[in-house]
Parts: sequence; structure tokens; C-alpha cells
Amino acid sequence: MLLYTRKDQIVISEKLLSDCRAMQRNAQRQLYEYMAPRLYPVCRRYLSQQGEIEEAMADAFYTILTKLDQLRETAAFEAWARRIVVNFCLAVLRRRGQLQVSLDDLKQEPVQAGAWPTHLEEDDILRLLKYLPEGCRTVFNLFAIEGYSHKEIAAMLQISEGTSKSQLSFSRSKLKELVQQFYYQKEN
Repeated sequence: MLLYTRKDQIVISEKLLSDCRAMQRNAQRQLYEYMAPRLYPVCRRYLSQQGEIEEAMADAFYTILTKLDQLRETAAFEAWARRIVVNFCLAVLRRRGQLQVSLDDLKQEPVQAGAWPTHLEEDDILRLLKYLPEGCRTVFNLFAIEGYSHKEIAAMLQISEGTSKSQLSFSRSKLKELVQQFYYQKEN
């Protein structure tokens, strides 16, 4: 069995990864079918254009499948793959030249309050994140969702730790304002 369940979690077996290392197409397809739905939302948090998401996913999976020999621990596979996807998303943002970390360009686009649901879902949060500047959104994703430290974020984005912290603080306060504005309005 290539995928198995342990304590209500699906675990990737060493056999599946071994077969992928041996370039067995069926194993690679199985790994892709299992991981793509887990990694696609990661790309969506960083990238908004479908073509860029698909490009980052394709490049990341190529790297995942060709660099499996660098994976030291099978149990760490999903985190390792997620890190590769995040790095490819950041590379797309750098190529686009839109990975500036700045508070000056907060998007102030009008949103119809009635178009928002009354409770938060993943898509709602992603929609709200799009109102943040690219750099703020990237720092928020890296810290709050991916779990990187400010030191790691600073190194990845080539900014200071203080800038990372201020971007996170700004992102949190703006997201809080947006949530209050669009989700928790009092009925008149």
C-alpha cells in the first residue's frame, strides 16, 4: 500500500517515495494526486493569476519529484514539499517585481458589504488577503499560515526582522478591520 491511514491521517509510505525516486510514473501520479489538493491552496495564497499558480505548481512538482533523494525523513515529506511550493511562489513574485514590502500601497478597493457571507470560510479569508499589498500578504502568509519565524522571513525576502514584524502587525490590523467591516456589521 502506497498511502495508508494512521490515527485518522493519511501517511505517505516509504515505498511510494522510493518508487517515485525510481521514476515510476504510476507512483509519481499517485503522489501528485494526493499532494496537489494540499499544495494548490498554498499557491493561491501567494499568487492570484491562474497561469502563475499552474506554473508554480508544475515547477514545484518537478523539483519535488527530482529532488526526493534530498528528503531525509519520510514523515517530513509534506512540510518539505510545502516549503518547495512556497519558494517557487516567492520566485514568481520576485520575477514579477511585485515583492516589495511596503505599507504605502494598501489597496482601498470598494467592496459590496452585502456580497459577503456572515461567517468566515477559507475563500473569504483569501479574498480579504487580496486587499493587502503583495509584501504584507506575503509576510502574513509566511508567518501566520506557514509558520516561519521573522528571522527566516527576513532571510527569504531579504528584509530586516523589524520590517517583517511591522508588516505582520500591519497585516493583522488591516485584516481585523476588514473582517469587522464586512462580516460583523450590525443590522440597521
